[in-house]
Amino acid sequence: QVQLVESGGGLVQTGGSLRLSCVASGRTFSMYAMGWFRQAPGNEREFVAAISWSGGSTVYTDSVKGRFTISRDNAKNTVYLQMNSLKPEDTAVYYCATPKKPYGIASLGSRNKYDYWGQGTQVTVSS
Repeated sequence: QVQLVESGGGLVQTGGSLRLSCVASGRTFSMYAMGWFRQAPGNEREFVAAISWSGGSTVYTDSVKGRFTISRDNAKNTVYLQMNSLKPEDTAVYYCATPKKPYGIASLGSRNKYDYWGQGTQVTVSS
């Protein structure tokens, strides 16, 4: 059974930084892409960023480009989301996720490609 456990959320002021981590277990981590999503109260869960199995390809939603960086350490079964220049509109519960199938990076912005989800970690950015 695949398990994903996020950590690193918290309360930060506008302009601050946080690094989220997601540790995976239950299958060979290095064979699959990973993604980050977020959900604010009253909103749909939205795509934030994704990274290919090797780490060689990444994709971001427009609103976080230049501020967030997704990376992975396959030796540690961990994917990261470095978030800089945080804004109040980044406030949400952040989830990591991974698909069952080896989709290419171009497909990874779609929520329905992901099969396994973590429990989420809260990020709150105060103004």
